[in-house]
Amino acid sequence: MAHPISRFPIPSLDSLPTDVRQKIAEVHEKAGFVPNVFLTLAHRPDEFRAFVAYHDALLLRESGLTKGEKEMIIVATSGANNCLYCVVAHGAILRVYEKNALVADQVAVNYRKADITPRQKAMLAFAMKVCTDSASLGEADFAALREHGFSDEDSWDIAAITALFGLSNRMANVASMRPNDEFYLMGRVPRAKA
Repeated sequence: MAHPISRFPIPSLDSLPTDVRQKIAEVHEKAGFVPNVFLTLAHRPDEFRAFVAYHDALLLRESGLTKGEKEMIIVATSGANNCLYCVVAHGAILRVYEKNALVADQVAVNYRKADITPRQKAMLAFAMKVCTDSASLGEADFAALREHGFSDEDSWDIAAITALFGLSNRMANVASMRPNDEFYLMGRVPRAKA
């Protein structure tokens, strides 16, 4: 392979436990390709299961955050953590959810200048503080969220998504995880009809 997707071994699909193989097949069916994160994490099936379970528990649950806002958190904090894989992959998802070809690049570089709502900027300010200086969080940070209509449960979601992707960002960087080429055009050009 000219450009390896990880510095760690990528297992063959037929060597994986059935449940891991099934999850990868589900993702392939939905996306039309297998995101490299699934192949990279499959190197350790127990950790794959744990990561996917927590990811799904946070990102698929009903909450006061939209799907796009959850992706904004991932993109902004992944940008702060210099995680190429997550900025590119989740930037693609953000563009699709928001139907906006520009928003992911803006949020990844400087959410304060992005074409997003004041509510979303408050959400990202909180996420960035969780990402870079969580020990200094205080009641004023939670009050700022409440002023924009976020509940305490929403603040938990913002923090938990930020924390999970702090782990993800670091492991993606350690593994030199390469974003799939497909992600670069998602949400920028119309999807080919099947």
